[in-house]
Amino acid sequence: MLKSICAAGVAVTLAFAGFAGQAEAKCFKKTASGTAPSMDGAKFQVKEAILQSFDWGVWAAFMASGSTPGYKVSTPVYRCKPGGLGYDCVGTSTICKTG
Repeated sequence: MLKSICAAGVAVTLAFAGFAGQAEAKCFKKTASGTAPSMDGAKFQVKEAILQSFDWGVWAAFMASGSTPGYKVSTPVYRCKPGGLGYDCVGTSTICKTG
């Protein structure tokens, strides 16, 4: 009897942990790098690479209209320096599923 009560308690705990994990899994971070002759160009390369890394359809929508359907994508936090073809930038964005 005690074993079945413990097993039920563990099952309930795991079920709730699964729901919490799903809520937390709605947002994630992506980091990418870009190189271009201008700093703005390198930053744009970063933004494109971030979008491509998780959904090519979102990247295509962004290129066509500037939108990211189904996702809220934060402006990347960049670290840029001279190098490569002009500038090298690394950026990280937080991406959240919106539906």
